[in-house]
Order: sequence, then structure tokens, then C-alpha cells
Amino acid sequence: MTPTTDELVEHTITIKLPSKQPTPAWEVALLFPAQGAWSKEEYLALTDSTNQLVELTNGVIEVLPMPTEKHQRILEFIFLIVREVMQSIGGRAFFSPLRLAVAPNIYREPDLLLVLNKQDPRRGDRYWSGADLVLEVVSSDNPERDWIQKRTDYAQAGILEYWIVDPQQERIAVLRLDGDSYAEHGLFARGEVATSALLPDLHVDVSAALDAE
Repeated sequence: MTPTTDELVEHTITIKLPSKQPTPAWEVALLFPAQGAWSKEEYLALTDSTNQLVELTNGVIEVLPMPTEKHQRILEFIFLIVREVMQSIGGRAFFSPLRLAVAPNIYREPDLLLVLNKQDPRRGDRYWSGADLVLEVVSSDNPERDWIQKRTDYAQAGILEYWIVDPQQERIAVLRLDGDSYAEHGLFARGEVATSALLPDLHVDVSAALDAE
């Protein structure tokens, strides 16, 4: 028996065709230098016009991951302590983003950086050309960036002290410059207070920093 029109409609299967996806504007990438060919001026121009954290290493740029709220809570907690110490001695501290030149073609974006004298000529409006202490809160995407690569970069730049705050390992490493490399001043875990070789009045409760709200 031939089915009626109503029966045909009842058994009709509707197939939704995929909508046309927009095509990325790959050609835009051609407007920028190739990796390995970025100059200082091109890097500075790029980072002047973006809110992304971007670092430069010998012509190669790296876009850093956006900080998490936990990252920012830890950073804020430590920064407020550091700022109070800096105010007492006439120094100056800032938190990211602020570019730091550690070599002619290497720029970093430390989470915190300071100079002991607020009149230090290394301070610049677009970027600093040096610092006395820097701090990094380790990101889970690439811990080696802060533990290994930046340890070498900051030592070669002559930065006197480097703090590494690692939320995953729940510890704070404080490194002091010894010649052209860092020696360990202290490795501080929960229940301990991190101290500075450079700043006798700087003390950070590790548990309080990691649990900052």
C-alpha cells in the first residue's frame, strides 16, 4: 500500500548540515617577522599594543599563559609585603606586566621586580634594563621556564636575588647571586618563613602566601 503524505512527513529524518566555519586569517601572520627574526624594536612595538604577556629570546617570541586567580592571589600577597619593605628603604617594586631587558635581545616579564633605590637609572618607562630582585610564580604549563631557563637568564643579567614561588611543589626557593650563577639561600616549605639574603626585613610566611585569598 502506498504511504500517505502525512505518513511520509512523520518518518522524515531531518539532517542538519554543518554551518560554514570562518576561515582563519592566516595571511595576517605574514605581516609579522618569522620566529627567530624578531628584533628588539619589533618586539617592543608588538608588546606596546597587546595585553598578552610576551617574552623575547634571541629573535623568538613566546606568548605566556594568562595567570590564574590563584597565581594572582599569591603574587598580590607577596607584593604587598615587598612594597612595604621598599617604602621603608626608598626602593621601588612593581608587578607584571613590566618588561625587563636581561640581554640585548632577551626580554622577560617577571611577576615581580624591584630596585633598592627608586632613583635607579635602570628604570625606564617602556622597560627596565636591570633589577636587584625578581620573583616568578611558577606556571603549571612549563615549570622549567622559571626553574631552569629564567634562573640562567637572571643570573647572567646580574640580578642579585631570584625568588621562585612554586604552588605545585608548595615551596619558595630564594637564590642569591654568586659570581655569574645562583646559589641557594634557602628552600622554604609550608610552615616555614622565606627570608631574603638581600633584604633582612623581608619575610614571607610560605603557608600564608600559598593560601592567600
